[in-house]
Amino acid sequence: MLGQEDPRVLGLRRAITRLHRELAGYRARLADRQIAEEELAAVETMAREGVPEVARLRGSLLLIAGAIGSVSALSEALTEVRKAVELFGAPPG
Repeated sequence: MLGQEDPRVLGLRRAITRLHRELAGYRARLADRQIAEEELAAVETMAREGVPEVARLRGSLLLIAGAIGSVSALSEALTEVRKAVELFGAPPG
């Protein structure tokens, strides 16, 4: 697979970009916005560096979901990120 990126990583990057863009456009007050933005940046960095560590990826997903809460305007983008994370499988052990 020389010269090709893992399609799971590409999907994750697309999902993160979408959620980051939609979060930036969401102007209502969101108490934990900074946490969500920091975790999105961390996941983006992991995805740029190659196949992310599954446990860390899932932990970031939980923090992002907790920070965003049940904001319906962001739910589709968050679901896309969750589905992209699930493609990496369960953490070992």
